[in-house]
Amino acid sequence: MMLSCINTGLVSGRCQSDQQSLLLQLKNTLVFNQSMSTNLVTWNPGSDCCEWRGISCDIGGLDRVIGLDLSNESITGGLDDSSALFRLQFLQSLNLSFNSFDTALPVGFANLTDLISLNLSGAGFTGQIPNDFSKLTRLVSLDLSTISFLGGPPLKLEKPNFATMVQNLTHLTELLLDGVNISAHGNDWCKALSSSLPKLKALSMSRCFLSGPLEASLAKLQSLSIIRLSGNNLSAPVPEFLANYSKLTALQLSSCQLNGKFPQAIFQVPTLEILDLQYNKFLQGSFPEFHQNLSLRTLLLSNTNFSGTLPQSIGGLQKLSRIELAGNNFTGPIPNSMANLTQLFYLDLSSDNFTSTLPSFRKSKNLTYVDVSRNQLKGEIPSSHWEGLRSLTYVDLGYNAFNGSIPSSLFAIPSLQRIQLSNNRFGGQIPVFPNVSSSLLDTLDLSSNNLEGSIPSSVFDLAKLNVLELSSNKLNGTLQLHWIQKLPNLTTLGLSYNNLRVNASGGNSNMSSPPQIKKLRLASCDLGMFPDLRNQSKLFHLDLSDNQITGRVPGWISELGLLQYLNLSRNLGGGGGD
Repeated sequence: MMLSCINTGLVSGRCQSDQQSLLLQLKNTLVFNQSMSTNLVTWNPGSDCCEWRGISCDIGGLDRVIGLDLSNESITGGLDDSSALFRLQFLQSLNLSFNSFDTALPVGFANLTDLISLNLSGAGFTGQIPNDFSKLTRLVSLDLSTISFLGGPPLKLEKPNFATMVQNLTHLTELLLDGVNISAHGNDWCKALSSSLPKLKALSMSRCFLSGPLEASLAKLQSLSIIRLSGNNLSAPVPEFLANYSKLTALQLSSCQLNGKFPQAIFQVPTLEILDLQYNKFLQGSFPEFHQNLSLRTLLLSNTNFSGTLPQSIGGLQKLSRIELAGNNFTGPIPNSMANLTQLFYLDLSSDNFTSTLPSFRKSKNLTYVDVSRNQLKGEIPSSHWEGLRSLTYVDLGYNAFNGSIPSSLFAIPSLQRIQLSNNRFGGQIPVFPNVSSSLLDTLDLSSNNLEGSIPSSVFDLAKLNVLELSSNKLNGTLQLHWIQKLPNLTTLGLSYNNLRVNASGGNSNMSSPPQIKKLRLASCDLGMFPDLRNQSKLFHLDLSDNQITGRVPGWISELGLLQYLNLSRNLGGGGGD
């Protein structure tokens, strides 16, 4: 995706007839889905082509076509070296991104020598990038990124290699080649960049089969603002000189096999907004005391080898909106100062070694995601912690040592889709859901706590519920199994090891109507009979152990073709094992 726009100037008036003729020829030869097109489909020979969608003409009365945007036009073919496109000789900006040409890059692009901006990202071009691309010497912005999820073989730079292609593109400020197979060593691609592209501001070469290290020659590129090299096998330390880029706004080096110790000075670059070092398990580091007035918005360090504590000064990073520190070795408390991060919308501190209590994030009104699972957090969580968080969709506090009551305010948030509080020490009763009719809740996992009392009836009015896990608590009362038919989307139900009595005989006991359960855990639920599950064709996990079931195992069990796990042990009438 282009990082800036080239101003091509829009005017009204009659475009030149030869220009209009070329555009109509182009439309007639391109293969595209007219129902999906927004630009091409509107081109009408009876109107001024300078007014057509996707077309811009130059200023000054010449009315030449200098800008063409056919991105997202559902084009699937019709472009080769003979195309009328390559006779639009005054083009300065060309955008063909996000189409499906599924062909080699035509050499004809090299005829458009006035091009300043060329965007072919995700356009479905494959194979070798032609040598003639090096003739586009006026280019300021070049985007040939391959979008991996669209499939197809990537573009590649073999003959010519990377250095040959860029050697004449000395005006480039933006170079985006994500997913292009460059297969170059650090001393080659780093030298090519530093010697040929002195004006470079944005460098994006993720997943390009580059190797390291990051050579010191890159330090010459003092205009660099964006560096995206994720998904390359750099296998090297992060160099100190990156902290000297005074205009650096984004540094993205995830999944690069980085090692050594990360330079703390990079955290303090005043202009830095995005730092992504995720999935570098050999990269060590720790946080400094952060300076005030930093620009950091996104901090992604998950699955690295960072350690130490979070400084209180992190709460002074007022622009921080996304923090992901999962799977590291951080210790100590989560700083209370983080309660001041008013822009925060995503927080993942899971699978670390944080201790102490959970600070309040109620000032973070845009918060949507909180995961602090698998730490050593403890204490009670006041209900006030969750008040006013109207955008929250995901909360995972599992595998800690929280105690006290479950905050009732958490159950009152209508936007919540997942509540995962398993493997803690929460006690008391399950709060009532006050907004069941508008609830979006998909997952409710309260298993392995100390919850008491009956299951609130409001739980069975959560129409979108997919997973209900209440096993291993101290819940009591009688539950009619047919109540779950009020939950049409339910696929997982866990009620094992409580003080519950599950009645499988009342009401519509044959479970012939929705939901279609995949996992059913009813161990130690005082069941006196085998539930009639013959219509549960998607069932693959069934645990009815430790009950009072007598008699023979029903013959229809063998007809459940997806069943992989069956536990009937420790029942009065025998039964099977696993």
